[in-house]
Amino acid sequence: MKILILQDRAAGTRRAAEMICDSVMRRPDGVLGLATGGTMEPLYAELVSRHREGRLSFARAKSFNLDEYVGLAPSHPQSYHSYMDQHLFGHVDFAPGATALPDGSAPDPHAEADAYEARIVAAGGIDLQLLGIGRNGHIGFNEPTSSLCSRTRVKTLTESTRAANARFFGPGEEPPTYAITMGLASILDAREVLLLAFGKEKAPAVRAAIEGPVSAFTPASVLQMHRHATLILDQAAASDLELREYYFTVHPDGAPAVV
Repeated sequence: MKILILQDRAAGTRRAAEMICDSVMRRPDGVLGLATGGTMEPLYAELVSRHREGRLSFARAKSFNLDEYVGLAPSHPQSYHSYMDQHLFGHVDFAPGATALPDGSAPDPHAEADAYEARIVAAGGIDLQLLGIGRNGHIGFNEPTSSLCSRTRVKTLTESTRAANARFFGPGEEPPTYAITMGLASILDAREVLLLAFGKEKAPAVRAAIEGPVSAFTPASVLQMHRHATLILDQAAASDLELREYYFTVHPDGAPAVV
């Protein structure tokens, strides 16, 4: 695990954008694993800006998103299909058909989950997987007690996750109870993983993921077993880390290691 502690959210977002750009430049025809949520919005805005400046092209790339709500059609304004179109896909040059998300409106969501896993494998796997982290330590929609060897499947969301996502829905709308999500083993199959966490409210989950035991109770802790996992944090998200000074010594201001 590389722990990169940046001064603030803006610096962390720029560092993440640089890593994604580097990955796309090294592998223009690579496969990206993408995520949604408030943490990703500034990152996608930065990637769109770099694309418009001619510094980044997704023309040969493919992507697979982590998850989608069960019961929402792709056209629903709160679906992750709509989120991705609004924040990234509608502004950059992915080829038609090169971006994929689970279909939350599929008549058999369990069969859709199996088919989605198969599509990722058929594409050669994911080169760089982007992740956020929930306050309860979830990644994707892998809630606490998720099996560490889980594959893409239907998952019941916790009340805390639904409450955290309620702000994205209109008055009177209830966040869905179920989602199709890549599993923890699916995420670990990615060749590289990049997790972003910003803000004091994420500090307990960050500490559990980095310095706690590998446990299904903190799904993000499974990243301790990944050979090429990088976590980008701001000062607030890193504030509970016992070895914070050591991480900063190894990667001052989020810089690569000197050796």
